[in-house]
Amino acid sequence: MICRTRHQSLFPLRNLLLFSRSSSPEQKHSAAALHRHLTTPFLIHQRSITKVRLKWVKNRSLDHVIDVETDLKAACLLKDAIKRSPTGFLTAQSFADWQKLLGLTVPVLRFLRRYPTLFEEFPHARYANLPCFRLTETAQLLDSHEQSIHQAREAETVERLARLLMMMRTRTAPIQSIHPLKFDLGLPDNFERNLIPKYPDHFRVLKASNGIGCLQLAEWKPEYAFSALQRSHESKNGAGENDEYRPFKRGQAALNFPMSFPKGYGGQKKVRAWMDEFQKLPYISPYDDASGRIDPESELMEKRVVGVLHEFLSLTIHKKTKRNYLRSLREELILPHKFTRMFTRYPGIFYLSLKCKTTTVALREGYRRGKLAEPHPLARLRDKFYHVMRTGVLYRGKGESMVNPEMMLNDAEEEEEEEEGEDEGSESCYDEMSDDDR
Repeated sequence: MICRTRHQSLFPLRNLLLFSRSSSPEQKHSAAALHRHLTTPFLIHQRSITKVRLKWVKNRSLDHVIDVETDLKAACLLKDAIKRSPTGFLTAQSFADWQKLLGLTVPVLRFLRRYPTLFEEFPHARYANLPCFRLTETAQLLDSHEQSIHQAREAETVERLARLLMMMRTRTAPIQSIHPLKFDLGLPDNFERNLIPKYPDHFRVLKASNGIGCLQLAEWKPEYAFSALQRSHESKNGAGENDEYRPFKRGQAALNFPMSFPKGYGGQKKVRAWMDEFQKLPYISPYDDASGRIDPESELMEKRVVGVLHEFLSLTIHKKTKRNYLRSLREELILPHKFTRMFTRYPGIFYLSLKCKTTTVALREGYRRGKLAEPHPLARLRDKFYHVMRTGVLYRGKGESMVNPEMMLNDAEEEEEEEEGEDEGSESCYDEMSDDDR
């Protein structure tokens, strides 16, 4: 790594000045630009490392998870909408245009009728031909369990939201950008009314110059400013047992990202060489302010971007989110315009899925054989929710009577067989990358 400051790289200046005195205006302009480049303070330039272009490989088990949880998320959002309704039900007319908002590939009315164990259909009191839907007793019981988890884990939820804001450039995020992430981050319904006012020492609500409501971090929390990667290394090495962990906290030493390549990648010589060089680069915490200190075109900045995306996904309950949600926060997270390339460039860290007519990115280390490696209590409850949904599909005629009440009271058991492993790539999986692809 080479660091050029005002006190370094002075030896070319004499030749540069002589060159500028005897050159054309165009050459003088280039010389001045070079002079600024060499003397820019705190701009860190990193040596180039060999890169390869990796072919995208489909992962059936993760695609299945994303497919299932698309319906699960839509059902949970509809459950919250019905609960918020002052009448306690929703009419077919009220949700007629929600299909895209919920990320569904079928009309909302058909979706609700598919799951009678959660949503009970009945005719409107005044308009017999207008279908209405309310929550079944099973859905209400699941919702009460969810509220209990939110209350028991409220401090953890506050920390998760604060850490998200701490990664932002201005420690501020538009509320309209946080709302789509409510399910992914495990935030309670109406969090801006029920949660935020309770923690004035953590958050404040304000309006931006364009009138958009924003959530701002009220005070920096140094105890939160350690990434999931740093915490993982601390737990593996043991507190106080490894003297190298202290530099990790300051972002001054290399810190390896866990990688799990699709079959056929890991044994390739060029891939191993590339990843070894990438892992040796210094790790910069996503909570450190790197603006103005790192060359935006350097490999070091690329590793920082990978670290930011890794931390963002680590904050989510299901270790995944939609690309569009990240895009809405791109400027605040200081991500490059084409940040999606990072997901396909580092398939050992991320998986990019195109299921359900959208683009979803998942953190590979968060899953083992198609299931969450360390499921959050909310994730376990959502497994119960999906079990009830699936029961409604299998026994649509019998509906809620087929739901086992004991399953509602006990921890969710694994009821599905392990999904298939990752696909193998039989073709050549890499090409040399050109400078334009970096």
